[in-house]
Amino acid sequence: MELTDYLSLVRKRWLLVVAAVALGAMVALVVSLVMPSVYTARSQVFVSVQGSDTTSDLFQGSNFTVRQVKSYTELVTSPPVLQPVIDELGLSEDASELAEKVSAESPLDTVLINVTASDESPDQAAGIANAIASSLGQVVTELETPGDGGASPVQISTVRTADIPDEPSSPNVKLNLALGVLVGLAVGLGVAVLRELLDTRVRTVEDVEAVTDTSVLGVIGYEPDAPNRPLIVQESPQSMRAEAFRRLRTNLQFLAVEGQNNAIVMTSALPGEGKSTTTINLAITLADAGQRVALVDADLRRPSIAKYMGIEGSVGLTTVLIGRAGLEDVIQPWGNGNLDVITSGQVPPNPSELLGSRRMAAFVEELTSHYDVVLIDTSPLLPVTDGAILARLVGGAVVVVGAGTIHRAQLEDAIEALTTVNAKVLGMVVNRVPVRSGGAYAYHYYDYTSEEAPQPDRKGKRHLPTSAGAVGALGGAGRRRSAPRRRLQRNPAVPTPAPLADAERPRVPVHFPPVRAGEEDERQ
Repeated sequence: MELTDYLSLVRKRWLLVVAAVALGAMVALVVSLVMPSVYTARSQVFVSVQGSDTTSDLFQGSNFTVRQVKSYTELVTSPPVLQPVIDELGLSEDASELAEKVSAESPLDTVLINVTASDESPDQAAGIANAIASSLGQVVTELETPGDGGASPVQISTVRTADIPDEPSSPNVKLNLALGVLVGLAVGLGVAVLRELLDTRVRTVEDVEAVTDTSVLGVIGYEPDAPNRPLIVQESPQSMRAEAFRRLRTNLQFLAVEGQNNAIVMTSALPGEGKSTTTINLAITLADAGQRVALVDADLRRPSIAKYMGIEGSVGLTTVLIGRAGLEDVIQPWGNGNLDVITSGQVPPNPSELLGSRRMAAFVEELTSHYDVVLIDTSPLLPVTDGAILARLVGGAVVVVGAGTIHRAQLEDAIEALTTVNAKVLGMVVNRVPVRSGGAYAYHYYDYTSEEAPQPDRKGKRHLPTSAGAVGALGGAGRRRSAPRRRLQRNPAVPTPAPLADAERPRVPVHFPPVRAGEEDERQ
């Protein structure tokens, strides 16, 4: 990871990092308050050699003293020095316990010894330091006294007595807080990096590009109220989400569909990624641009287009495939006149066989001869094979990727399911990208300039125009026209498909047995 990646990670996981830093500082503060206060006092002694008259003797005595100082420093924590201190001050500790509170050190190339004592009582700390300095002098004098009873050549004198400390030396609250913040920051960054490495969910366009080289055709934002407004293009045509669908429409029009087949399968890896609402909104934007669009609900397991668009769903694709109705009988006009909808019809017991039949291929060919664009909503790729089967019959497939819904491995498996049957993957649509205020997908209304601008009601809410030129001129979203259904006019550039022989027609029962919820998946 580069520096920019870490900065991006901090922006993404800043709450985690801040929480770790706050926790580290809090722990450091609690520890500092719980720890007992310890005071430190220091005394200093000077080591000298007596009885030196000549310069040579003084030099030799000085060298002797410097060498001996290290030994005297070690004597500070010895029982012969500490036991008299315990007896004098009446301490409850023994020599080994007191040695843990005492330390001594000698500055380099000096004959000075600094004696340091620590205790929870400031007076006790100063008393121990001074008593040790005195006891050290007596012990050294005894050790350096000649055997013939002469005077000791070494003398230790106290040159600095210990003062009673005013402030505790431990705990150091400021230092502990600084250490707690640093440790919390390190832990927070470590956890953030670990979560980023372990998080394989597809959340951004970069995550999609890391899985496949297929182009990203569009990025659709997501807001908390999105489930309440699934048909955003029809309900709020001036919103940024609606504009994202128009950008998707523009990118889709630049695709070169193989074999001039203008039918496109819309699918996803898993349920719940928003493929159906994406397909519907894309169909509306294509129709608004003046293209003749056919929207087909080929999700024969969990159909949803009829519910979203508020139209009849009991007669549709399956009715045509079993030979009970013709194409013109199941078309339901919707919107401004350029969009025709074909619902799924009744849920069959054999959806894969129906979608892979020759009758379905002829049905798609007939649709492509009448419409500029045919959008087919299918089942997800990973649970069932319906989408892959149908994708090889058309010009290609567009995969809708729900941000934060699927993992990279699942997206790879979905793309592999299409490539295995030689279906062309036209592009990806990253759906449900979180909308951030002021960000690239910020949601707001543009100002209306036409006479049909939405007027706020008493509660301040805007309502879309209901004139004949507006979307939903049929008297409301999803309501059938009262005018007679128009007859389909074939595109002369597309040859007329040959009718199927009786032997080629799928052998499907006319009446479907009732299917309980979830039973259609168990039959696969």
